[in-house]
Amino acid sequence: MQYDVIVIGSGPGGYVGAIRCAQLGLKTAIVEKYKTFGGTCLNVGCIPSKALLDSSEHYHNAAVHFGTHGINLSNLSIDMKQLMARKDDVIAQNVAGIEFLFKKNKIDSFTGVGSFIDKNTIKITNEDGKTEQITGKNVIIATGSKPTALPFLPVDKKRIITSTEALELKEVPNHLIVIGGGVIGLELGSVYARLGAKVSVVEYEKSIIPTMDAALGKELQRVLKKSLGMEFFLGHKVTGATVKGKKVTVTAENAKGEAVKWEGDYCIVAVGRTAYTEGLGLENIGITPEERGKKIPVNEHLETPVSGVYAIGDVIKGAMLAHKAEDEGVFVAERIAGQKPHIDYNLIPGVVYTWPEVASVGKTEEQLKSEGRKYKTGSFPFKASGRAKASGDTDGFVKVLADAATDELLGVHMIGPRAADMIAEAAVAMEYRASAEDIARICHAHPTFTEAFKEAALAATANRAIHM
Repeated sequence: MQYDVIVIGSGPGGYVGAIRCAQLGLKTAIVEKYKTFGGTCLNVGCIPSKALLDSSEHYHNAAVHFGTHGINLSNLSIDMKQLMARKDDVIAQNVAGIEFLFKKNKIDSFTGVGSFIDKNTIKITNEDGKTEQITGKNVIIATGSKPTALPFLPVDKKRIITSTEALELKEVPNHLIVIGGGVIGLELGSVYARLGAKVSVVEYEKSIIPTMDAALGKELQRVLKKSLGMEFFLGHKVTGATVKGKKVTVTAENAKGEAVKWEGDYCIVAVGRTAYTEGLGLENIGITPEERGKKIPVNEHLETPVSGVYAIGDVIKGAMLAHKAEDEGVFVAERIAGQKPHIDYNLIPGVVYTWPEVASVGKTEEQLKSEGRKYKTGSFPFKASGRAKASGDTDGFVKVLADAATDELLGVHMIGPRAADMIAEAAVAMEYRASAEDIARICHAHPTFTEAFKEAALAATANRAIHM
C-alpha cells in the first residue's frame, strides 16, 4: 500500500501529526507497536499520572483541609482498587477518542513494530511474528522515549520500579524512596505522600526541578516538606539498591563523600527518559542516533539526514514534553504539505503537576545572568491574593522577568494554584512580544488567581504592585 505519509508511533506527536497530515489531504498511515494508541502519554504517562494526582488530592483535602470548611468526615479510607480503576477508565476514554479521530480522518492504522527496509518502505511485524509492508513518500518517526535505566541499579519492576509500575501499585507504600527530583519523581512522590506514605527524594543536583528557575525549586521543596512531609536529600549520588524480601535498601554518597542509605518498601527510579529507537532499523537507511540519549539528528525542518524521513518529539533534541511533540507533529505535516510553519522553542511552557503547580515559560533568571542580559524582575505572592485566600491556596508566587530597556517579557515563572493553566496567558503574551506594562494594563477579573500575574507585572514596572 502506498501512502503520502507513514507515521511510526501514536503518542501525542505521532497521532497529532497523522491527523494534521490527513486534514491537509495527505493519505496517511500510522504504525503502533502496542495494542492501544496514545503512546506513553496516554497509557503510562501524562494522563494516568494526572488521574492519580487528582484522586490523591481529593483524599488529601478530605483528610487535612475539609475540617476548615466545616466539612467533618470520619473513617476516611483509600480503596486502591477503585482508585486505579478510575485511572484505567480515564485512559480508556482517551484511547477511544484517538481511535475515533483516526476513523474520522480516514487514517489507516497498523499494529506492530515498524522498521525501515529502505527510506520509503516500512516492514510491520506483529506480536505473532507475521509481517507486512507498506510504502510512503514521507515517514515521520515519533516513537517517543522510555525511562532511563541506571546500569548499577537494576529495575525488577516489583520493588525497584519505574514510573510505569508506580502507576499500578496495589498498596500505599509505608516508605517510598524516589531517585530523582525532577518532574516525574515529584509528581509520583506527591501522589503517594498524599495517600499517607513517607516519601524520601534523593537528587544528584543541589536543587529539585533543576532545569527550571531556581526560585521555583526552592519554594516547591519548602511547600512539599511543609504540606506532605516529604524529605529531600540533595547533592546525593546514588550508588546502588538491593532488595531483600519486601525491603529495598538504597545507598548513596552525600556531598562530603560519606556513605548514606535508606530503607523502604518501594523505590522509584525517575532519573529521566531516553529516546526509544530500538527496532526501527535506522541502520538500514544510514541514520545513526547520537550516542548520548540516543537522539535522532534533524535539521531546522525536523528532517533527518535522509530526505523525506522526519523525526519529532522525545526522539529528537529538546524538552521531552507532549505538547512540544504535538506542535512538532503539526509542523512536519505542514512542511510536507508545502507550508512554512514555525515553532519558537523558547516559548514552550514547562509544568510540574504537584500542588501547588509549577509552570514556566521563557528564560530563567539564571539563563539571563549567564547571557549577560540586563533585566528587571517583579514578584507577587499568592498569600496576598484574595482568590487564593478564599480557596486556602496561599503558597507560591508569580515571577516576571522583563528586559531592562524595552520592558519586553523574557520569562514568567509561577508556583501556585492552577499555574498550569495560568501559564498560557504568559505564553500568548510572549508570542506577541508583550511588555510587562502590557500585562499590567490588561484588566483581569476579580477575584481570580490570574490577578497575581498582573500584580507581578506591575511589580516589574517601577514596583507598582497594588496589593503588596
